Amino acid sequence: MAAPETSTATAATPTMNGTTLRHAFGNVLSFFILLLIGVLAFSIRLFSVIKYESIIHEFDPYFNYRVTQFLSKNGIYEFWNWFDDRTWYPLGRVIGGTVYPGLTLTAGTIWWLLNSLNIPVSVETVCVFTAPIFSAFASWATYLLTKEVKGPGAGLAAAALLAMVPSYISRSVAGSYDNEAVAIFALIFTFFLYIKTLNTGSLFYATLNALAYFYMVCSWGGYTFIINLIPMHVLLCIVTGRYSPRLYIAYAPLVVLGTVLAALVPVVGFNAVMTSEHFASFLVFIVIHVVAFVYYIKGILSPKMFKVAVTLVVSVGLVVCCAVIAVLVALVASSPTKGWSGRSLSLLDPTYASKYIPIIASVSEHQPPTWPSYFMDINVLAFLVPAGIIACFSPLSDASSFVVLYIVTSVYFSGVMVRLMLVLAPAACILSGIALSQAFDVFTRSIKFQLPSLTMNAEVDEGGSNPVTVEGQTEVTKTDKSGVTLKERPSRKNKKKEKEQLEKPSVKSKPEKKRLLVLPLEASMIALLLLVLLGGFYVVHSVWAAAEAYSAPSIVLTSHSHDGLHVFDDFREAYAWLSHNTDVDDKVASWWDYGYQTTAMANRTVIVDNNTWNNTHIATVGTAMSSPEKAAWEIFNSLDVKYVLVVFGGLVGYPSDDINKFLWMVRIGGGVFPHIKEPDYLRDGQYRIDSQATPTMLNCLMYKLSYYRFVETDGKAFDRVRRTEIGKKYFKLTHFEEVFTTHHWMVRIYKLKPQKNRIRGKIKKSKSKSKSTSSSKRSGTLKKNPWQ
Repeated sequence: MAAPETSTATAATPTMNGTTLRHAFGNVLSFFILLLIGVLAFSIRLFSVIKYESIIHEFDPYFNYRVTQFLSKNGIYEFWNWFDDRTWYPLGRVIGGTVYPGLTLTAGTIWWLLNSLNIPVSVETVCVFTAPIFSAFASWATYLLTKEVKGPGAGLAAAALLAMVPSYISRSVAGSYDNEAVAIFALIFTFFLYIKTLNTGSLFYATLNALAYFYMVCSWGGYTFIINLIPMHVLLCIVTGRYSPRLYIAYAPLVVLGTVLAALVPVVGFNAVMTSEHFASFLVFIVIHVVAFVYYIKGILSPKMFKVAVTLVVSVGLVVCCAVIAVLVALVASSPTKGWSGRSLSLLDPTYASKYIPIIASVSEHQPPTWPSYFMDINVLAFLVPAGIIACFSPLSDASSFVVLYIVTSVYFSGVMVRLMLVLAPAACILSGIALSQAFDVFTRSIKFQLPSLTMNAEVDEGGSNPVTVEGQTEVTKTDKSGVTLKERPSRKNKKKEKEQLEKPSVKSKPEKKRLLVLPLEASMIALLLLVLLGGFYVVHSVWAAAEAYSAPSIVLTSHSHDGLHVFDDFREAYAWLSHNTDVDDKVASWWDYGYQTTAMANRTVIVDNNTWNNTHIATVGTAMSSPEKAAWEIFNSLDVKYVLVVFGGLVGYPSDDINKFLWMVRIGGGVFPHIKEPDYLRDGQYRIDSQATPTMLNCLMYKLSYYRFVETDGKAFDRVRRTEIGKKYFKLTHFEEVFTTHHWMVRIYKLKPQKNRIRGKIKKSKSKSKSTSSSKRSGTLKKNPWQ
């Protein structure tokens, strides 16, 4: 008996060694592929630096850059207590309690580490390259998440897709120093740790999951998506009968530790337990404890006692749930918005913002996307996602059901707000990676099993491929999770189990035929070629999007014409003029879009900025822009404003100017001050600036500041954005004076004229000559008053 066992073990040893070497080589190859994916994710986002320069992009990143500068200069304690008196004058803003600190602390830590290692890097350089660095981290986190769902092959495909997906590139190019730069990595990594805990039941990973959620809370307000999606998945598992202790370990520590840690973030605070966005997690927390208790008593009681106990537990549980729901309803009813924030309500009801909060609806990234934007931002992934959903159902696991729930919810939210295409991108990449991995598996297996049969046709004439033979070959080479083939297993199985497996071929034959489908050779090769072409098209589109569509910083504009490339650097020209030609304490009024840039680049106090926390203050500026010149001067003068900045694109064709945004100023201002009415600025429901424009429109401050002296440019005053001649060409300003206009007329700065000296009433003429002569002298002196 000993001799056969020894020979069997000796024969199995080379096979085991070959399998171990194959797996080791596969792991090393996967490591180098992941390294290359990280390099790709970083380098594809450097077009903005190569084509332009190392500069901060957009509007919000300038505030983040300014805060990071303050943090690196003054330290963490000064940052938490910083009261910024250069914004929202005269109110000011407490920065430490109103900002998500994750991005700032991350960049500040990187800068501190580099300088501690004697690597002299400026704060601006760190801010510019933070987003590309974390895009590589996000790709690796996508690999880990997808690997937990469908294996390493699907993980590598998903990581490569995320590294190049245009939707993510749009918010993570070099210079895009916004919260999403680190938040998408935190989002994916939190989901990975949740799935890892769900698969392993490890309390260690559950603790890491809570810490990752805490980093996400510090980084972005989109953390509410996590704390609602995970409870939805837990509830789905409970309803479908998939409850397990692993599910409890994955969820309960996240709610307890995650909520406690989230409350430590000043901008969140007690909102972590007081707002409706978090109530779903608490309700599911109660439900999972009731279910866990039911499963526990089921294991220790007899069936009769179990029925009695279940009745008691369910009754008590219903009472507790009703009490909790009553408390939540009372809290919600006491709030005018039912405990929801304005942005959350606009997601649940897409018409809510346009009806009640026009300032949210006025932001372009809060508008619903168009169908072409899906093709632009996720490209061919839109066609691969359905295939990935189908692959997740064969077989359906807790992890794959979470991915399906993720894609369904993200598709809905991306359809409501174009900004949330960013949340859809990781889900689309994960499912597309699964689809590509499964497709390559089927096609390569089909080629693998049919190429040997073609070479053997000369020796064995079977008149065609035999499905039984192909299935037999598949059975021989099919491997289990540990990598050991079924052919190697019988040495450890007893003969009785081998006979039972041989006696039941009909039970497993049908499922394995479906799972191990072998396609014709020609079809497999054509399909592989099409997949390669599809991937090539995706790569070309992604590189084009990164180089052309999303690399240009909004502060420096370019245009191509028949005489070459034109660069419009008017914004920095205007901010430099403000910095060098105005006093440090001067106040500058503009629409809120330009507040962050004015504060960061010109170092001047602004009335409103992009934080938009005070609707009344913004409505005051909108009312001033919508009012006649004298009334606008009085409003600005009451706010101690000295300069007014407007953006005008009529000369060069820049469409995102203040004239195109003017109706939002009217709507926001009219929401607080009822005398501002939108119909007064429309002619038969149309917004016009030509000769058919209404008198209210032609006489408002925004029209005058934008089109003052515009007729001097071409003699016709033709607006290239609105494609028409303006209605009122010749007029003078009485309360404002032009002090600076940039080279391309894109930014115009005006100064408020000082208030005239007040003149007393007319001097009465006296009957006596002496009085008449004195009065005439006085009147003569009054006529010479320079302020008249």
